[in-house]
Amino acid sequence: MFTDWTEALEAEALPLDLNPAQQLAAAARVTARSSRDKDDMALLLDVLGLPTDTDTLTALLPLIPETGDAPTMTNTPAAPALSAFEAMAISMHNNGDSEQAIREATGLSETELSDLIANHVLGLPRAAADAPTTDVPVVALPVSNALQELIDWATAHPTASVRSRAARITSDLSELSERRDSEAAQREAEAEAKVAKARAELEKAQEELRTVKAGTRTTTAAATAPTPIRAGLGSGRTREELAAVRTWARANDHQVADAGMVPKRVLKAYDAAHQAPVRKAG
Repeated sequence: MFTDWTEALEAEALPLDLNPAQQLAAAARVTARSSRDKDDMALLLDVLGLPTDTDTLTALLPLIPETGDAPTMTNTPAAPALSAFEAMAISMHNNGDSEQAIREATGLSETELSDLIANHVLGLPRAAADAPTTDVPVVALPVSNALQELIDWATAHPTASVRSRAARITSDLSELSERRDSEAAQREAEAEAKVAKARAELEKAQEELRTVKAGTRTTTAAATAPTPIRAGLGSGRTREELAAVRTWARANDHQVADAGMVPKRVLKAYDAAHQAPVRKAG
């Protein structure tokens, strides 16, 4: 879109068979006229893939429009000059590009792009844009030097939208830092709770093990105690006990038969040797 009739006539007079060099030169001139300053012009030329060498920038510098920073006698404030990225966004919008494509190409946020289109394309009232802006203080965060330098640069930028973006980024970083610390504290508390639970279960298991061991010792002592001689017919001893008596008698030079009754003298000697009470035969 041309801003005056002279530019339209110049464009109409251009030949249709331009060579690439002429096309690049024409694009560079249009870019320079849409730039706010030398830095914006260099950035936009680089984005469009146009030459950005020192000679080209020096030749295009006179084409950059005046920003109107000098004080004027008029009471109506002049509209702020568009940056290279804002001019590029308006051009892409006029060409029918989607908002997503425009934001990706220019780096503008959704709010900035909406305000730009409303103010410079739709012609809506600029009350919000003209209202005095209040700079949000940037809170220092434990970030890298490069990131902190970038935030400091954006905070001191003359463009209000850049300063607002720096404030939003700082706020987001602060919120993320608080959330990280909160989640870390929660994970630490959960880990401590798990350790305490595991320690309690271990102590309980050790107590049960000690109880089992104490019960095992009692059972073993009862199992190793001498078996009392049961009263019954004859000698009152079972076949197994009589067999043990015969084995002991032979080992101690007592004469016993392989079967039948065991003499009482042998039984008494056996009982005396094993400190067992002498039992009378039935």
